[in-house]
Amino acid sequence: MENSGKETVVIHEDETGIRLDTWLSQKYTEYTRSFWQRLIKDGNILVNHAGCKANYKVREHDIITITIPSPKEIAIEPEDIPLNIVYEDSDIIIVNKPKGMVVHPSAGHYSGTLVNALLYHCREELSGINGELRPGIVHRIDQDTTGLLIICKNDYAHNAIAKQLEVHSVTRKYVALVRDNIIEDEGTIDAPIGRHPVDRKKMAVNYQHGKRAVTHYRVLERFGQYTLLECQLETGRTHQIRVHLASIHHPLVGDTVYGSSKQPFPLQGQCLHAKVIGFIHPTSGKYVEFDSDLPDYFVHLLDRLRHSM
Repeated sequence: MENSGKETVVIHEDETGIRLDTWLSQKYTEYTRSFWQRLIKDGNILVNHAGCKANYKVREHDIITITIPSPKEIAIEPEDIPLNIVYEDSDIIIVNKPKGMVVHPSAGHYSGTLVNALLYHCREELSGINGELRPGIVHRIDQDTTGLLIICKNDYAHNAIAKQLEVHSVTRKYVALVRDNIIEDEGTIDAPIGRHPVDRKKMAVNYQHGKRAVTHYRVLERFGQYTLLECQLETGRTHQIRVHLASIHHPLVGDTVYGSSKQPFPLQGQCLHAKVIGFIHPTSGKYVEFDSDLPDYFVHLLDRLRHSM
């Protein structure tokens, strides 16, 4: 569903008896259950043209009218934040994002983001397809994941890269450190990802309501209780690598969301680095690929593990 707009849906027989907020969060997995509860409370969700409560249990032939308000305009200010730029031309920028930096503004993060830094660096030269809050952003990585991102300076480049992401032709290789020893030298995890059925802030392998997600991995190095992996994304779902590896009982070191709250090392989030990105350049039509070094914290941790062997 679009980020703003209106839609009408009719409840089918096999959907009856489900709470309205649950039905909405299962059908539109890009939004959380609490998001739908707020919309219901504000009168933006109607059942048979009338207001309702979140705990209403939908019935066959119910007409659900969904109105998602347009996001409030927020002034995003340019900020002089240093950027690690790997490559730049008139169409794209390849940025090596540090740990702890949020990619684009959102609730609670309206400054200090990559977008704030890009607005200062690029002035007016950023694509506008993703709106005022996400200029230039065609894909993203988590706040505590480091590594390479493609930034688009114009709408032509944005459309070209977005199309490649849509058909899964962009090369995206990550380096991840996971708990315990993975016996196989390589493997593929093919399991759909959607919202967690209970904790709506999390993602999970969800065979009923998830979207197809495929992660290929191979072992780079073993440390007994830990394994260093290269993970290549075939799809790009939210938290995909973190969810997939946790689903096979090898959560990322440092990941307290999908792994244990008790971690062996004092880290800020998961050990995950977007190391390689490759794609067809929107103007030249040639394949380009960029590589990046592991961040210092990751290198120091690997050195520590090697010395402890």
